[in-house]
Amino acid sequence: MMQSYFFDTKIELLKGVGPQRGNLLNTELQIFTFGDLIQYYPFRYEDRTQFHHIVELYEGMEYAQIKGRLRNVDKVGEGFKQRLTGIFTDGTGSLELTWFQGITWLEKNLRVGAEYVLFGKPAFFQGRPQMQHPELELLTGLNEKGGYFLPVYGLTDKLRKRYIDSKAIATMQRNLLQNAYPLIRETLPEFLLKKYRLIAKKDALYNIHLPLSEQWLHQAKRRLKFEELFYNQLRLIKQKLLRRVDYEGQIFKKSYLLKDFYENHLPFSLTGAQKRVIKEIFEDMRSGKQMNRLLQGDVGSGKTIVAFICMLLAIDNGAQACIMAPTEILADQHYQGLKVFADALGISIEKLTGSTRKKARTGIHEGLLDGSLKILVGTHALLEDIVQFQNLGLCVIDEQHRFGVAQRAKLWEKNKYIHPHILVMTATPIPRTLAMTLYGDLDVSVIDELPKGRKPIKTVHRYDAHRLTVFGFIRDEIKKGRQVYIVYPLIEESERMDYKDLMDGYESIVRAFPEYNISIVHGKMKSADKDFEMQRFVKAETQIMVATTVIEVGVNVPNASVMIIESAEKFGLAQLHQLRGRVGRGAEQSYCILMTDVKLSKDSRIRIDTMVRTTDGFEIADVDLQLRGPGDISGTQQSGIVDLLIADLAKDGEILKVARECAQAILDEDHDLELPQHAMIKEQIDSQRTEHSSWSRIS
Repeated sequence: MMQSYFFDTKIELLKGVGPQRGNLLNTELQIFTFGDLIQYYPFRYEDRTQFHHIVELYEGMEYAQIKGRLRNVDKVGEGFKQRLTGIFTDGTGSLELTWFQGITWLEKNLRVGAEYVLFGKPAFFQGRPQMQHPELELLTGLNEKGGYFLPVYGLTDKLRKRYIDSKAIATMQRNLLQNAYPLIRETLPEFLLKKYRLIAKKDALYNIHLPLSEQWLHQAKRRLKFEELFYNQLRLIKQKLLRRVDYEGQIFKKSYLLKDFYENHLPFSLTGAQKRVIKEIFEDMRSGKQMNRLLQGDVGSGKTIVAFICMLLAIDNGAQACIMAPTEILADQHYQGLKVFADALGISIEKLTGSTRKKARTGIHEGLLDGSLKILVGTHALLEDIVQFQNLGLCVIDEQHRFGVAQRAKLWEKNKYIHPHILVMTATPIPRTLAMTLYGDLDVSVIDELPKGRKPIKTVHRYDAHRLTVFGFIRDEIKKGRQVYIVYPLIEESERMDYKDLMDGYESIVRAFPEYNISIVHGKMKSADKDFEMQRFVKAETQIMVATTVIEVGVNVPNASVMIIESAEKFGLAQLHQLRGRVGRGAEQSYCILMTDVKLSKDSRIRIDTMVRTTDGFEIADVDLQLRGPGDISGTQQSGIVDLLIADLAKDGEILKVARECAQAILDEDHDLELPQHAMIKEQIDSQRTEHSSWSRIS
């Protein structure tokens, strides 16, 4: 118990902290205890192992450490333009130094003629090397040899103003580790340490903060990342196994309707990927356990028909099915698409959204209760308490990241006797590493094949200077009978400016194409007006649709073959990919043209190049993860990702894979962790459940 008490000690009691600094650490970094501090990991390290000479400095150098002498110090300028300058030499050249802040303190403490170790980022002006705000430390027997990596911690402006910088936090960690090191208990069993050649927990924590060498730092990161991901995956897999044991599911074995549909009404052949996914879902629905499956597939890969086939299996066995979509437009699209098949099979289907009239609602509620209504398509309106089913057997949730966990749970409760099977669908490709962490407790199916006859969309990048050529191309496509989308970005921070962009764009399109009818759709329009404009485009009454990203999810216009994305550099990769998926729905060759300014940031160029290079949603999602990090990918912040303190899903995919395989193997062998070799793992999981301090996550 002593370990736990020690790591729960208040941070102000640590040597060198005290009440004032302790209070700052509480409010600025949420560090309250010794356990919180030891888990506050650096996000990078500065290499202080080697020294440079001034003559070796070059443009673009990240940082340099130099031993030399401070030749002189001068105060220059007045008022807010005042600065401190100095000259530093090392025998190979001289370096101009400048400070704009902390001038009074520096003037009092810097000693001209003294020898210092200097550290900072070199820059050049007219060929002369200089440094702004370098660190200067008097040369001593300790620092003249260099030889260490300085951890760099996340800080706030308030901490910097109170002189709590990375060096100060590193000193706190050193003071803490002197006493903490012998008290850090091991949290992984010996057989795992040996199998994966992992260093001890205490050595990992020491070297993550105060690395003895680059090799030690590498091993510390590897050990802590593995442990974090291993326990993360163990928890998720355990949840999945518990659900399989605890939650019964309706058993759907009869398939007469299904046979009729396959033989007489299916208008096209299913792809191999669709057949594989249907088989996986059917196995779940016949197993006697409740299904919770995530179905991933690019826009246009045929997820909806898979969902309908699964609904038929439920209906065949006396159950009802529902599909919930995030918008009325998407709900209507599902309804119109499925109604054709449902009518052919004599199955009742209705749509329930916010704009459904009261009389129609009453009929829907009655049909659901007496079982005569078999399929209900709708929006959030499905979640209302008044919507009750006789026997809900399958819930399909489309574009799941638009719905919260609480909303999904409400659908579970729509069958009071036995939880319905859940099929969650998304057209947002989720990288494998993220799917494992976000949805580790779901079974995942992937449709990774487009229907036959679909041609890959050709994507090109054009600068604003090429606009006339692009307009010529639009005209040629419309003459062939095709339709065109032109999308403008809508960035919440400056809605007024973006609205102006859209209206300016609309006016220029009207001037450029006087002979054609043009629709306009944006977020400020009333829902009915938006639907009216959308329907005009769907019916080909208009040839060009000028819009903001409101058309990202929803419209299915097989005749639209060109997607122009204006200011494409302002969009994220996932959004660009979703927008591109609006075309390419028919058999004709489709095109996506990304319009940008000539000046592009490095990340923007990577995004544009990726879109031009590939149409593979999973490859695009991986690049997106590398660029953006996992924080808000696919518009979600869910458990499993929030708890990660050191692992990085964008970079640690291999460690995650190994950690998951390891967790799976252990639980397959010993579901309740009762074998002696798993005692430490069980103890760790139990401590995570019972302890409240953040130290409990790792101790």
